Amino acid sequence: MRENYTLQRLYIDDPLSARARIELSREAAHYLTKVIRKSEGDFVRLFNGESGEWRAVIETVSKKSAALVVQEHLRGPAPTSDVTLLFAPVRKHRTAFIIEKGTELGVRNFQPVLTARTQFPRLNVEKARLQAIEAAEQTERLDVPEINPARPFLDVLGDWGDTPILFADEAGEAEPARDACAKLFAPLAILIGPEGGFTEAEREELRAMKNVYPVTLGPRILRADTAAVALLSVWQSVSGDWGWAWSRKGV
Repeated sequence: MRENYTLQRLYIDDPLSARARIELSREAAHYLTKVIRKSEGDFVRLFNGESGEWRAVIETVSKKSAALVVQEHLRGPAPTSDVTLLFAPVRKHRTAFIIEKGTELGVRNFQPVLTARTQFPRLNVEKARLQAIEAAEQTERLDVPEINPARPFLDVLGDWGDTPILFADEAGEAEPARDACAKLFAPLAILIGPEGGFTEAEREELRAMKNVYPVTLGPRILRADTAAVALLSVWQSVSGDWGWAWSRKGV
């Protein structure tokens, strides 16, 4: 398997199987031939969440298209643990950072939420999905997370029932993140507020919910994108799929 790690990875929506012929879109063909400069006879890896990962050879290339033939099955499907990141959209480059790093850190679903202090409510779902695909291609991940349209955050929380929600509460009086993460296993959600934080009314609403676990990330006030990465990292290191806890709990 190790010899295949140097091969470029491409996410493909089509089902993958031995001897299947894959016609790339014009954009994907351009990326393959002009950006990473592959040509006929070169090998690449193709993957998606349903089919796993396969080695394929480039059969034909033209100015507007390319075709690949699937050859060898390398890895079976391996979905990430069921973690949803609830976050208030921020500036475009910081939201892109959240999508990229969240994908690398194993988020299965991204759910943008609209709070009273959300300054940048618009999120281009298709662009965010392309960012997630690129991150998955680079990080050896086999599935691509789902990107959902933004919704009012209280409406979103109402859908969660008893599922645990880790709430990054910058206002204090919260349990250390590591201690809370040690008690929780997927499925769960991680909630990150907007620039400027939640209003006091929103915070009180959150703290009144039995499935919400307020946590602190330390003495400093972190940017929203930093807080997302920090809390995801803490959870992954304690209870996620970075170590033995994930395999033993079967999440």
